[in-house]
Amino acid sequence: MANGKAGSKLAPRRVNWSEWLQQTVFVGPGLIAFIIIVLIPFSMGFYYTFTEWNGLDLANAKWTGMDNISRILTDDPRFWQAFWFTAKFTLAAVAVTNLLAFLLALMLTQNLKSRGVLRTVFFLPNVIGGLLLGYIWYFIFVRGFGAIGEATGIGFFKLQWLGTPETAFWGIVIVFVWQTAGYMMIIYIAAIIGVPKDLLEAARIDGANRWQVLRSILLPLIMPAITICLFLTTSNAFKMFDLNLSLTAGGPGHASESIALNIYREALVNNRYGLGTAKAMIFFLCVAVITVTQVWITKKREVEA
Repeated sequence: MANGKAGSKLAPRRVNWSEWLQQTVFVGPGLIAFIIIVLIPFSMGFYYTFTEWNGLDLANAKWTGMDNISRILTDDPRFWQAFWFTAKFTLAAVAVTNLLAFLLALMLTQNLKSRGVLRTVFFLPNVIGGLLLGYIWYFIFVRGFGAIGEATGIGFFKLQWLGTPETAFWGIVIVFVWQTAGYMMIIYIAAIIGVPKDLLEAARIDGANRWQVLRSILLPLIMPAITICLFLTTSNAFKMFDLNLSLTAGGPGHASESIALNIYREALVNNRYGLGTAKAMIFFLCVAVITVTQVWITKKREVEA
């Protein structure tokens, strides 16, 4: 009896040890990588936010307290110009990207013979790297559109697409949408395919037209996909760097400089790493607040089939 009781007491410990070992084996490597790649650099960046450092000699990192934050908030108009440019770009890019992606998804869930090929074609721009894509479109805007404008006389192609603040803004938006819409389209297609067909058929039998089916049935049921796509496009638009660098390099002047490019130049070009890190922390907090708010709002509108 004593041995039976002892065995029954030891059994749970063996199960717990086995579970702990499994969690360590499967979760441990990922956790270690997360700590080394994300957590430690983030903690170091938080520390350097309050220092004056050139990014090279750790021994010369001078603690300055809130001086960097105060300087950004009161005496850095270029940072705030970049911030408002990025905010306007994000609003335009998110709206146009998701609208186009949703329309493409609606079209490519119909009975089209070439829908498989079209899905691949629309998705391909997402595979091309941002810098390479930017240089390709730089050639298109400068040389391609110019040649078409001279041959046809159409004013749209004669515009200096990367030469004025207004056209440079919309040029970057066009390239971002062209690159991103295909990926969002795939997410919307998966959501639309997952909508129960009997609900759509019942609505049509009851006399609902296409707009009513779209507004009252389809959109509420694919709201989880809308939440994901809005989150991805918002975060990617705020962090946009490669397209900005390759298309306009922030020009003309600094009119189209994104906040990511501004931080890069402050830290790695001007060698003011402490000030650049402080800007990155402010940027991180703003993006976190905006994306969390967006997810919270859209999550509340999700329904279940």
